[in-house]
Amino acid sequence: MSTLSNPQSAIRNPQSNGRLIRRLLALAWEHRAACLGLLALQAVIMLAGAAVFTLVGLGVDHVRHLADPAAPAPSVPFWLPDALAATSGPVTTLAIAGSIAALALFRMLVTYAYTVGMNALLHKGIVVGLRTRVFAKLQRLSFRFFDTHASGSIINRVTADTHAVRLFIDGVIVQLCIQAIALSVYATLMLRTHVTLTLLCLAPLPLQWWWSARFSRRVRPAYTRNSDRMDTLVLRFSETAQGMQTVKALGIEPREARRFAEAAADIRDGKKEIYGEVGLFWPVIDGLNILSMMILLGYGGMLVIRGELALGAGLVVCAGLLQQFSAQIANLSGLVDNVQQCLNGSRRIFEILDAPEDITTRPDVRAPAEVRGGVAFEGVRFGFRDGNTVLHDIHFRAEPGEIIAVAGATGSGKSALLSLIPRFYDPVAGRVTLDGTDLRDLPVERLRACIGVVFQDNFLFSNTIAANIAFGHPGATREQIERAARLAKAHDFIAEFEDGYDTVLGESGVNLSGGQRQRIAIARALLLDPKILILDDPTSAIDPGTEHEILEAMESAMRGRTTFLIAHRMSTLRRADRILVLDTGRIVQTGTHDELMAAPGPYRTAMRIQSGEDDVFAPPAAANFGGLA
Repeated sequence: MSTLSNPQSAIRNPQSNGRLIRRLLALAWEHRAACLGLLALQAVIMLAGAAVFTLVGLGVDHVRHLADPAAPAPSVPFWLPDALAATSGPVTTLAIAGSIAALALFRMLVTYAYTVGMNALLHKGIVVGLRTRVFAKLQRLSFRFFDTHASGSIINRVTADTHAVRLFIDGVIVQLCIQAIALSVYATLMLRTHVTLTLLCLAPLPLQWWWSARFSRRVRPAYTRNSDRMDTLVLRFSETAQGMQTVKALGIEPREARRFAEAAADIRDGKKEIYGEVGLFWPVIDGLNILSMMILLGYGGMLVIRGELALGAGLVVCAGLLQQFSAQIANLSGLVDNVQQCLNGSRRIFEILDAPEDITTRPDVRAPAEVRGGVAFEGVRFGFRDGNTVLHDIHFRAEPGEIIAVAGATGSGKSALLSLIPRFYDPVAGRVTLDGTDLRDLPVERLRACIGVVFQDNFLFSNTIAANIAFGHPGATREQIERAARLAKAHDFIAEFEDGYDTVLGESGVNLSGGQRQRIAIARALLLDPKILILDDPTSAIDPGTEHEILEAMESAMRGRTTFLIAHRMSTLRRADRILVLDTGRIVQTGTHDELMAAPGPYRTAMRIQSGEDDVFAPPAAANFGGLA
């Protein structure tokens, strides 16, 4: 389980905003056909809107002319039929009103098509595709990545941060193109109506751009801090949910509820900082838009009074266009907020996609024709982090079919040693070989396919028992599944369930006992028919009687296979052909159980402590070997 001491991901490979934007643009380019189609629809929507304003202005001038024949007759735009000007007053009014209604209906249909297309692009294409890419990358990353990155941060990136990339395409790229088209169209139409009036109305525009740049600088750090706070909240929830049994057993539910509330309050306080800036940003933008409208009404009204500008085709149309222009400027300013969210979230997504894949298969390696199961450690040194060596100069050879037990106190490096065999990690120095070939010269998939692993704490999926046993071999038949379950002494208790092998397990196998979960995991490893078995203390959660049954059943399964076994109990250690005793990452003793019991040392000390005896010949350091008891 991850700790909360550093809930944020350890990845911090900052990229410049320019590089991030280029990568996001490259991602959007993958969906260019759909984006261009959406932009075409949006252009149609804007042109239809501009046509509505023109018709409204025409209608105002027409009604004014009917009411006052001395008023100038309205001029019909070039895109309307000339016959419209030749009709009588009421007919013309109805024709204009009908045209507005038809355009509104047409615009509504095109808007519907745009909305459906945009949602299909974002949710079916971009979000699903990106989450799939991130999840696939996580499958290729080594255990080292998950050792150094909190699960809450990873979950938050896969779920929440992928929407940041979606927002960039929807709320930035597409909207930016739309607004560029809209501003060009509306500004051109306004300039065609009256140049001076248009320039005066657009005078506040530089102030809006300056205010947007200021807003961007101030909120960028706040978005980064809030993402880290969200990582903490997700991790807090995830760990508490997984450890609910421990929480309740210790009676600390109120404390955990308080700690979660504190994490949620941190997010709230962080958002207050953002919302404070947003709350100040939008009123200023709106105020500058209102200033533009005041200029329009003041100066434009004077032009109408002096007869230099038509009321409908001039002032009314300009008012409508300016309203749309101001709305686009406000949206453009809002892009600043979207850009900060997008850059922060996409940076965290790309950090995963860019994470180095430590355990890979070189393109020139070839799978061996046959695997016999001989494993050798040659001068191996290993550490999970730089400067922290866990294993020192490990040398030993396991012959095919040999059973090797690994014993030692807690923290002596037992699990670290076995984790190098399936290449969960690579050694810092030296090499591990399989049948004389360096593991790094073998395909990773082929290597792991010939190794069965049973961990001390095994994870079961929320699926049927049969599916859990066949997880690594989904094409297994029911007969193969049952055979593996019988070898693991799991068949009898499985048969007692009403649905047998089709019984659906709860999360992490919560409806099974510890011994039952372990036997399901052992069956899962045996189903692969591996040449090598790695058993990381598989009997720790099993009572002595069940342990005896499982070990007896597994003797035939281990025959002809190289087996590595971490064990603490004497009954288990006796079955090994050879025992390696580790102390602080070094092999300090090796031999059979009888050989090690015949010589003073940490092994004999631990075994006698386990059986209730004392070893007067043990050196003082042997007291550190109590982890075997």
